Amino acid sequence: MEGAIPTADASAFRECFSLAWTNPYILRLAFSAGIGGLLFGYDTGVISGALLYIRDDFKAVDRDVFLQETIVSTALAGAIVGAAFGGWMTDRCGRKPALLLADFLFFVGAVIMAAANGPPLLIVGRVFVGLGVGMASMTAPLYISEASPAKIRGALVSTNAFLITGGQFLSYLINLAFTRAPGTWRWMLGVAGLPALLQFFLMIFLPESPRWLYRKGKVEEAKAILEKIYPAHQLEEEMRDLHESVEAEIKETGSAGKISYSELWKTKTVRRGLIAGVGLQIFQQFVGINTVMYYSPTIIQLAGIASNQTALLLSLVTSGLNAAGSIVSIYLIDRTGRRKLAAFSLAGVVIALALLSGIFYQTTTHSPKVTPTLTSHLKNYTCPAYSSAANANSWDCMKCLKASSPTCGFCASATNKLLPGECVISNNTVKDVCGGENRLWYTRGCPSKTGWLALVGLALYIIFFSPGMGTVPWIVNSEIYPLRYRGICGGIAATVNWTSNLIVAQSFLSLTKAIGIPWTFLMFGVIAIIGVCFVLICVPETKGLPIEEIEKMLENRAIHLKFWEKRSDNLEKNIQIP
Repeated sequence: MEGAIPTADASAFRECFSLAWTNPYILRLAFSAGIGGLLFGYDTGVISGALLYIRDDFKAVDRDVFLQETIVSTALAGAIVGAAFGGWMTDRCGRKPALLLADFLFFVGAVIMAAANGPPLLIVGRVFVGLGVGMASMTAPLYISEASPAKIRGALVSTNAFLITGGQFLSYLINLAFTRAPGTWRWMLGVAGLPALLQFFLMIFLPESPRWLYRKGKVEEAKAILEKIYPAHQLEEEMRDLHESVEAEIKETGSAGKISYSELWKTKTVRRGLIAGVGLQIFQQFVGINTVMYYSPTIIQLAGIASNQTALLLSLVTSGLNAAGSIVSIYLIDRTGRRKLAAFSLAGVVIALALLSGIFYQTTTHSPKVTPTLTSHLKNYTCPAYSSAANANSWDCMKCLKASSPTCGFCASATNKLLPGECVISNNTVKDVCGGENRLWYTRGCPSKTGWLALVGLALYIIFFSPGMGTVPWIVNSEIYPLRYRGICGGIAATVNWTSNLIVAQSFLSLTKAIGIPWTFLMFGVIAIIGVCFVLICVPETKGLPIEEIEKMLENRAIHLKFWEKRSDNLEKNIQIP
């Protein structure tokens, strides 16, 4: 087995789902821990809809793009700390206590947000939620991976990714359900505490990771759990692999418990694992996935859809496709392999981002013209910047929306939204007058005959991203590191993921304002092209390998670009990285 890359096993998918009656204990472990993914997904999705109504309630937020980005991204800042602390805690205290603490932090954060009386307290709640999500994001897949048989490990870890996307879809449904309820966004954010309570209750009755227990010298406890996971004829082999792994650790470091950070880069297998694992997390975020998930309703409005409710409803399409893509991943991950799936996923993302860039270029360069204010109810509210402009005849809707001091909005023509409309001061009075005349009111995007194609572009993006790059980085990071480094390396990878997430989320709206939406999506597309090259060169295939065998594979793995060709075991063993 050393150094070998097994061929795809078509029965892995069927075997995974047959566990429902052959060994439900494994599914219980996977789905209970996977609720950590649901927490991750719900928070990702819920803020995108809640932000629309937070802007309506707090005018300071509505006028300040940076404050909007801060409300979204402070959770990510908390997640960076949570992931880093979680990496340490999972090694020191165990996987189970880390998940229980994550649930507590998430619940506290949800309560604070629901009771917030202004942006500062809302931000504090987002930090607490982020701490919990950061810990859960790296601990949940690690726990599932260490409690799963090698043959179906990828499919089971993919259930965590499915629950992430399922949480996002659920958040959009709940957002839509509360659009007309008093307190709107408070309900949206407060409901987020329920999955945390559910997981806390379930995890109390689940065991610790058997591999963590074995590493800590609790051999009999570990064996008792593994007996429930593996059939008798495989249990002995699994225990032998665990013993060899711990013995190798003691031989190399002098202890099965101490980890020196200087070892991480000096140890070849860990270094190669970190390059692959951390790199995948960076590219997962920098191709822009969470601009779609955090700002999906906003993007739809930028494409010319004026209504909050309509934007939320259309966002359900993208979140639904995301959840469906995760189900596809469960089928493909142990059949196709991690590396090939990631490469094809990124290639498809390039196509989708090119389409989005072209759509938004058309939308932003062909917006309706501005006509002098003629409506009697709006005549006193003409945008000052438009009134004083020397070249007012050249103004269009996009230029109107860029006006400031005060900000202005576009009241579309009652006859046809694509005909010239009026540029007026943006406030609730003007909004109500414009709507009262059965005219559409625009403050973030302009009317466009091709704007609906943005939804097609977003859907295509999700269709390509979700089955591959949506799941592969988390799966690879849950299985690629040697046992003794798994917690700390997983924490490093998750911290990098959340840091990258923070950078993208905090800069997206500012980038669209500074360089325009088309160029922002084009930039993400270029990064995706680089990501394809990275996957082909630096990411090994871990499909089907027992966790203890992955360390041996990294020691002997070769760089080979033609990843679709089958290779013999001998060839795989003999070709090494210089």
